[in-house]
Amino acid sequence: MSRAILVTGSSRGIGAATAKALAASGHRVAVHAGRDVESAERVRSELLGDGHVVVAGDLADSEACRRVVGEAIDGLGDLDVLVNNAGIFVEQRILGTSYSEWSRIWRETLDLNLCGPANLCWVMADHLMSRQGGPKGGRLISVGSRGAYRGEPLAPAYGASKAGLHALTQSLAVALAPHGIVAAAVAPGFADTEMATRVLDGPDGSAVREQSPFGRVASPEEVAATVVWLATQAPEWVSGTVIDLNGASYLR
Repeated sequence: MSRAILVTGSSRGIGAATAKALAASGHRVAVHAGRDVESAERVRSELLGDGHVVVAGDLADSEACRRVVGEAIDGLGDLDVLVNNAGIFVEQRILGTSYSEWSRIWRETLDLNLCGPANLCWVMADHLMSRQGGPKGGRLISVGSRGAYRGEPLAPAYGASKAGLHALTQSLAVALAPHGIVAAAVAPGFADTEMATRVLDGPDGSAVREQSPFGRVASPEEVAATVVWLATQAPEWVSGTVIDLNGASYLR
């Protein structure tokens, strides 16, 4: 069954890989970009199949969240699945960061990484509940992080935002299960994406790769494959699950 799916932050990295995998599986995709619409258009042009669209908006803005979902619905004709992938990782060592910078980074990180997904989930759930025939198996899938569990000493706002995203996922799984709506998440470790390039190409790159007994980090496609499974194939009994996806680099 072909589904209409919005993937946030899909102009690059894990989001782009997810959009491509979904399209290759026969689904229609709304490719989202915060600002880089040109890259989002390039991703859309590479998707297999027809009917894909590009939507843009700063998801730290609550009204933009409402608009992005609305444009995805208009462009695809409906919306069955939301994939919350957009996010930022900003270094902010508690020792060595000014108070003004510390406060700013917390606000900006939480606005995009946690409040954005929360607002998108509200708008998406409202859409699912209001469409003719009811929710019909809608899904809310989020990309969290192992940093929610092991800590992010160099970027505590990032770790906290992902912990909140996991908790949001589980709260919504309980709240929406009576309506047939599934909420689940993945918690990846490092992946070979543009966001991680500075670390992976830096002096700590080898140590990061050695965190996994496989001696490497994930490819975007490996993370995307699990997101696609949750979004389109997994039984509804996965609802509330946060899947560790870190190559045995962090076990709990």
